[in-house]
Amino acid sequence: MIFGATGMVGQGVLRQCLLDSRVESVLAVGRTSLGRRHPKLREVIHGDFTDFAPVGAELAGLDACFWCLGISASGKSAAEYRRVTYDYTLAGARELAERSPGLTFTYVSGEGTDGTGRSRARWARVKGETENALLAMDGLDAYLFRPNYIHPVHGERSKTPLYRAAYAATSWAYPVLRRVAPGQVTSTERLGQAMIAVVGRRGGGEGERVLRSREINRIAGGAGVE
Repeated sequence: MIFGATGMVGQGVLRQCLLDSRVESVLAVGRTSLGRRHPKLREVIHGDFTDFAPVGAELAGLDACFWCLGISASGKSAAEYRRVTYDYTLAGARELAERSPGLTFTYVSGEGTDGTGRSRARWARVKGETENALLAMDGLDAYLFRPNYIHPVHGERSKTPLYRAAYAATSWAYPVLRRVAPGQVTSTERLGQAMIAVVGRRGGGEGERVLRSREINRIAGGAGVE
């Protein structure tokens, strides 16, 4: 299952899931249709992300959830940012923990997330609180992905105009950054590969729970990676 499949990260993760032979089917949950067809892909359109009970039957019997949904804190009120970042995530996670106990839940937060609550950055504290709640939740096998710079390698586009402009202006630097600071960058493809890889640890409690760019790239491996 993928939440946030219309965003840049979600687009990359969805692409990788559809390509990977180990993934039998993909359920995308969103407010609007993705506008695409694929034999593996099924969509559920749902409006209220604070209450997933109406579509709870669709969330049963799943192996993994890739939570790629998120918004920028810039220009958002504290209440709005917390609703999307914390409330939506925990509402989905609770329903999944009940309907698909033992499910692997991968949550994309970001470098700088602070689980101690001491950061001056509001977004970092809210993301950290969300991560802590996921780790403490019964019925979930949670992994926290904290990438730094994510490079879109297959035409994925951010929904945020400012981010689109930034990626367009800095895309030339990615090959350089891969050489001089490989632990600080990853790609949409590697992120998707690493998410799929951690599902193989389901129920084992093995490996890192907090995965930064270096760990993401290592877990993704080298095969077929841009």
